[in-house]
Amino acid sequence: MLRLAGYDAAMFSDLQSQAVYAAADRIRGVARRTALRHSHGLTELTGTDVYLKLECEQVTGSFKLRGAYNALSSIPADVRARGVVAASAGNHGLGVAYSARELSIPATLYIPRTAPSVKRDGIAALGATINASSPDYEAALVLAEAHARREGIPFVSATADLDVVAGQGTAALEILEELRSLRTVLVPVGGAGLLGGFGSFLRAVAPEVRIVGVQGTRSAAMARSLEAGHVVPVPHESTLADGLAGDIDDFAFDIGKHALDLLAIVTEEEIERAIAWLYTEEGLVVEGSGAVGVAALLAKKVYKPAGPVAVVLSGGNIDAHRHAEIVAAHTPTS
Repeated sequence: MLRLAGYDAAMFSDLQSQAVYAAADRIRGVARRTALRHSHGLTELTGTDVYLKLECEQVTGSFKLRGAYNALSSIPADVRARGVVAASAGNHGLGVAYSARELSIPATLYIPRTAPSVKRDGIAALGATINASSPDYEAALVLAEAHARREGIPFVSATADLDVVAGQGTAALEILEELRSLRTVLVPVGGAGLLGGFGSFLRAVAPEVRIVGVQGTRSAAMARSLEAGHVVPVPHESTLADGLAGDIDDFAFDIGKHALDLLAIVTEEEIERAIAWLYTEEGLVVEGSGAVGVAALLAKKVYKPAGPVAVVLSGGNIDAHRHAEIVAAHTPTS
């Protein structure tokens, strides 16, 4: 577990909180205002009120729709008519594909061939063109960026596009509107798009809120980079938290340095336990990336957080058979 230095206001000079308010207006009627549900079980465990932000029930099954629609709808009509391209581990692709369909924009998505079928099939069903030839996200990213340069069309980054980041910040706005007394928020950390959105908004309007990031041991690019003091590559390992996997860039690293108060790391077993717990105790289907915050609380990797606490369940796109296996493996037999 890493404890981070204090917030540097200069970090978010390009990520104004007003951009989050503008994004909220732009995505209204497209992205769902998801519920903020009180969790009796986690409240009892931690000794303080804990709420779950149900982005697992977002229209495309994850928060990524917020940023994707904000970004695509901000592209001038004459430019977006030529199409857009993006790279994704799955959920950003779903957000881009859905937004492109809504806005009648041709979209091409580069995804790793290991992407869960629920995500790959969902992108295809939304009418986007898919290239799944890459072995991992980094390789897909290289192909997508080359495609965008070759065709002269916009590349919609999942993490380094300011309109995407502002859109992700709308989830933080919704939490604060319903829970003004919020003191701690747990956010999954991968490429730091969600963290950037939360950080830019909360540091500006609610600086008293502690921002706790959570990663898996097999998707810990941010943790390893912060420990080293610079961006370091990480191995490409199979993980339940596939949406958090892959390397980070300098922009994400800067976000991590200045937006995080704490970074907790959970194991694959702890993620599995959280997935099963969320289903049996809360009736929620949550993917590995979305369950890491709950995993950190169940494993007491974040011990006695100041409350009220909000935990972002960032997505629910997990293959049904894999989810059933996990739940069965963690359900006691009589």
